Amino acid sequence: MTYFVDVALRWSDMDAYAHVNNVQFLRLLEDARVAAFAQWFSEDRTLLDAGVLVARHEIEYLAPLVFRHAPVRIFLWPTRISGASFEIGYEVRDPEGVGDQLYARAETSLVAYDFPTASPRRLTSAERAALRALAGAPVPFRWRRR
Repeated sequence: MTYFVDVALRWSDMDAYAHVNNVQFLRLLEDARVAAFAQWFSEDRTLLDAGVLVARHEIEYLAPLVFRHAPVRIFLWPTRISGASFEIGYEVRDPEGVGDQLYARAETSLVAYDFPTASPRRLTSAERAALRALAGAPVPFRWRRR
């Protein structure tokens, strides 16, 4: 789990309880994922150009995150790769020099998609190779440790 993206918080991310709203965590994950894909698939842009859809999110909130000017550091890695889909695991943490708090763990299931035919498509061998090169362990959700 060495790949990360620093994502800025927005004042509007806060809710009435003065911490980042749970729904906004999904935006933070999306921002990190889009930045990661631009690097992970820079040679072969099929995944970004042809399409990928979110099929599922799972998130485990571990500590409240309050607004600050420092970004959050989101570590992300592929956890499972199959014929037409893959999963991305995440940890939302403080960046180096700010602290060592883990705020959330998450996982997103994604499906490669062909918009012109409105149907899922197989991952290309280049896409699978790029994902495998970064693949790591499943997200250590608390329910998995029981």
